[in-house]
Amino acid sequence: MNLTSSSFDDGQPIPPRYAFCNAGANGGFSANKNPHLHWVGDPVSTRSFAIICHDPDVPAYGDGVNTPGETVEHDRERADFYHWVLVNIPSDVSEIPEGALSDGVTARGKATGPCEFGLQGINSYTDWFAGDDDMGGTYGGYDGPCPPWNDERLHHYHFTLYALDTDDLGLDASGDFTAADALDAIEGHVLAETSLMGTYTTNPDVR
Repeated sequence: MNLTSSSFDDGQPIPPRYAFCNAGANGGFSANKNPHLHWVGDPVSTRSFAIICHDPDVPAYGDGVNTPGETVEHDRERADFYHWVLVNIPSDVSEIPEGALSDGVTARGKATGPCEFGLQGINSYTDWFAGDDDMGGTYGGYDGPCPPWNDERLHHYHFTLYALDTDDLGLDASGDFTAADALDAIEGHVLAETSLMGTYTTNPDVR
C-alpha cells in the first residue's frame, strides 16, 4: 500500500497553505487547507480506511512556548499532537482532494461527525485552546501545523493510512472521539498501513 500527495513530497516541507499558522511571532493564521492524499495497493479484503495525522515533536509542557525572549530547547521533552482523525472511510475511496475537508481556520473549531469521506473525530487543538475566550472549543477534522515560533526543533507530520477489515469502528457517530479512541478501536483490525511525512516550522532560524 502506498500513500502519496500532490501537496508535498514525502520527507519534504509542507507548504504554508496546509498549515494553521504562518512563520514568526506575528505570522497570523494560514489557509489551513487539508492536503491532497491518494493511495493505491490496499489489500483486496479492505472494508474501510482510517487516516490519522500526528506531530510527535510538540513540547510536552508549555513553559516559554511562543514567549518573546524565550526559547523552546531542541532537547525538551516532546509529546504527540493529533491534527486529523478520520475513520470509516469507504473502501472504494482512494483519494481526498486538497481543501475538501478544511479551508481556513475556524475559531472554536470545525464540527466533528459525518463528512463526505467518512467520520471525523476531535483533534488536539481542542486541548491546546481550552480556556481561551476567543478560540476555545471542540476542534473536529483537519487543522494543520502551528509549531511554536521559538522552537529549535523542526516538526514532523505523519499522515498514517490504515486499511481495515471492518467498515465501522463503532466510534461515536457524532464524532465525539479522539485519536487515542480511534487507535484503540483500530487495534486488531489493521490489514496494512503506510505513512507520508512532511515537515514544518514557524521559526525562521530553523527553516
